[in-house]
Amino acid sequence: MNSSDVLVDWLLDSLELNTSLFHVGRYCGDWHASTHGLAQASFHLIVQGECWLHIDGDPTPQHLNNGDAVFLLRDFAFRLSGHATAAGAQECPRRQMLPLDSTATDGVGLVCGFFHFQSGLSTLIVDTLPSWIILRAGDPSLAAARNLFELILQECARTPAPSSALLERLCHLLFLYVLRQQVIDNTELGGLAALGRAPAFAPLLEQLIAHPAEPWSLESMAACTGLSRSAFFKRFSELCGQSPGQVLLMIRMRHACELLKADQTVAEVSLAAGYQSVAAFTRAFHKVTGQQPGAYRRAQA
Repeated sequence: MNSSDVLVDWLLDSLELNTSLFHVGRYCGDWHASTHGLAQASFHLIVQGECWLHIDGDPTPQHLNNGDAVFLLRDFAFRLSGHATAAGAQECPRRQMLPLDSTATDGVGLVCGFFHFQSGLSTLIVDTLPSWIILRAGDPSLAAARNLFELILQECARTPAPSSALLERLCHLLFLYVLRQQVIDNTELGGLAALGRAPAFAPLLEQLIAHPAEPWSLESMAACTGLSRSAFFKRFSELCGQSPGQVLLMIRMRHACELLKADQTVAEVSLAAGYQSVAAFTRAFHKVTGQQPGAYRRAQA
């Protein structure tokens, strides 16, 4: 990615994310498990043994070993199972989890949970990501993530039981490390990551982030790239999947959220986000976040 580390960090900071655990334990024998239909993104860390990920419509099952993790960022049909074939996994029953046992030599130990992306601002990243991401234990590009996974493994081995609070926070951090690597390395990502990779657009993107209150017009944005108005709009939309106006709106609302968290008044934030009218700002903020700015400010206090 040609943009600076500051831009990558800004993208990650735009992700308003909550993490919650729902399963920590072992499956033995014939089994399958799935979060399909719950309308949430999920994660599944293999902390003992091995299993298979079967995704409907994908003929190739994914073999998951101890130390691997899978992040499912959409609600789609899948099964985790001890069976290597999709047909065999479908025949396996759902079973209750057993407690983790670090001395066990059979079955698979899992740490599973949900991701909840809180507002429309998260679409800056999430909508451009693959539907699923697998972290492999031997991936040399994710050394920091591996260290976090080791902490998760150590916590899972804790007796009499691991701490759910610690596991939630460690899983949250693990996902952020994996996500950062995706933004840096995955050249197929669209959205702001694609703009950040493009030499003509990265400086503009950094200017929009640094100066969201400026009266940006299509002409002034195009001038920053050296393109004509029509060529700029076409190329920007092709790269990003959103129009310049939509991206500017998201950037301004991200800035507004930070200022509201810092307890600035709605009127002050309105001006800092490039709006001369509080009413216009309020409409834009509600459109993106689903909340009134005053209610958002009170909730963050």
